Amino acid sequence: MSSTGFITQQIFIYGGITIIITGLIGNIFNLVVFLSLRTFREISSSFYLVMMSIFSITQLCLTVLSRVLVGINSSDGTNMSMFWCKCRNFLSHLFQILLLICFCLVTIDQYCATCPYQHLRKFCQIKIAQRLVLLFVFICFLHGIPYLIFYNLSISITGQVSCIITNPIYTQYRTYVILVGLVGFLPIIITIIFGSMAFYNVQQLTYYTVPLVRRELDKQLTSMILIQVLINLFLLSPVVIISVLLLNLDLFRDLNVKAQIQFSFNIAIILYYIHLCVSNRICFFFFFYFIKRLF
Repeated sequence: MSSTGFITQQIFIYGGITIIITGLIGNIFNLVVFLSLRTFREISSSFYLVMMSIFSITQLCLTVLSRVLVGINSSDGTNMSMFWCKCRNFLSHLFQILLLICFCLVTIDQYCATCPYQHLRKFCQIKIAQRLVLLFVFICFLHGIPYLIFYNLSISITGQVSCIITNPIYTQYRTYVILVGLVGFLPIIITIIFGSMAFYNVQQLTYYTVPLVRRELDKQLTSMILIQVLINLFLLSPVVIISVLLLNLDLFRDLNVKAQIQFSFNIAIILYYIHLCVSNRICFFFFFYFIKRLF
């Protein structure tokens, strides 16, 4: 194994374990906070945050743990079972998309909640939030069916078995539409737009007849969401950009450049997984800050 490969392996093992432990503790804490306090249970934004925590836990177990296993045993089991090969990639894709959709929804919901227009604030209801999540679960389930079809076990010339997409057209679709579009730029653009408008609305809350408790809660939720928007911007962008470069490696003739791009992608993947746990630390801070301000 090359020195670069060894470094990447160690980063995946120790970085992945750290992310899993931090992420699980943080997300469980989020669930306890948002489900136990009545103040949060009555807010649709909290429902989206609860769903984000659930989807984050599944992502930690399916994706990050898989990376750690690959670093330790050079296999996560997907190359040994056709069933696990298909299901693991299908479920990972499903919860990854749902996590980002919920983040977009909570940003839009917070904009509507802080909006001065009554007809927009009517959309901030638990029932509407539940129906939207169920609708997107159904849509994402249908959208992920090709994963069950095109992910297969493939044997290389050297006899190595790998779980890969065997359809070249869907490979292009997965990279440019799913990774670059649905996972990359689309959620970044949506959250930046609505997060900025929510921030503007929060600055105007003092001019509206809004109860003090609700006003303070909206401020803290908006601040938390805005920070997460900035974090996702810096964590998602490198993965998207480098993924496009990886598809066009033939344009680079220098083998060292190709190796550096691959190494950069591995580092970007670890940085991307940080967003599964970093928001929980933010939740800790704003939760205690909010409680302190109220009591």
